Amino acid sequence: MALLRVYPTITLPLSLPYHVIPSKPKTFSFSKFTVRNSNLQMQLQPHESHKLVVAVKEKLEKEHHSLPVGKNGRDDEDMILWFLKDRKFSVEDAVSKLTKAIKWRQDFGVSELTEDAVKDVAQTGKAFVHDFLDINGRPVLVVVASKHFPEAQDPIKDERLCTFLIEKALSKLPPGKEQILGIIDLRGFGTQNADLRYLTFLLNVFYYYYPKRLAQILFVDAPFVFKPMWQLVKPLLKSYTSLVRFCSVDTVRKEYFTKETLPSNFRD
Repeated sequence: MALLRVYPTITLPLSLPYHVIPSKPKTFSFSKFTVRNSNLQMQLQPHESHKLVVAVKEKLEKEHHSLPVGKNGRDDEDMILWFLKDRKFSVEDAVSKLTKAIKWRQDFGVSELTEDAVKDVAQTGKAFVHDFLDINGRPVLVVVASKHFPEAQDPIKDERLCTFLIEKALSKLPPGKEQILGIIDLRGFGTQNADLRYLTFLLNVFYYYYPKRLAQILFVDAPFVFKPMWQLVKPLLKSYTSLVRFCSVDTVRKEYFTKETLPSNFRD
């Protein structure tokens, strides 16, 4: 893999989604989109979880007063609750992870990402949010690996597109749904498409800033040349490896979509 670019990164163990009990759906904003949050509870009564939310808010205000407020800010109760669930309702852990997430959103300019801002790189067709949900009612984010050329394309623009598409996919969540499906189309993948930096960014974004938003990742028709890349990526996934499924195009057609909703690049 002569063209494989390896960048150091810090990774943490990833945990699997919790078993939760749904309650009344709510909505909140991400960037230019409105993202639905079914406000799931992990075996906690509403008043109990609210006390923890208040505790996190107070701690953030006291220790990180400079963080922005409002949607996706330090006083956003929906966002606080989501990170509490991710951190098994540990106030200390939720504050730590929230602080990093809010700072990242501010520094990365997530709220400023628009279709026009990512238009140039989006036109390559390397990644897109599918127009239809899968058969499980989940928004679908598709990455076409053969159209990604790290040596010829700006990595910052790729990261901005990645973030924008995650936001867009989350904005399509129907009531009662909280996770999206990721599909990586590996047909035609070659060494010229290998980019460990981009994959590391993607994994870290989902772990640090969009925890438990990814239901499953499909690696479709992976060629033999992808194997060395997978050996590098797999340790970064930790327990998230259980979300990965290597499958064929035929599996995607039969198990995840109807004929009417199948993405065009997987049609005959």
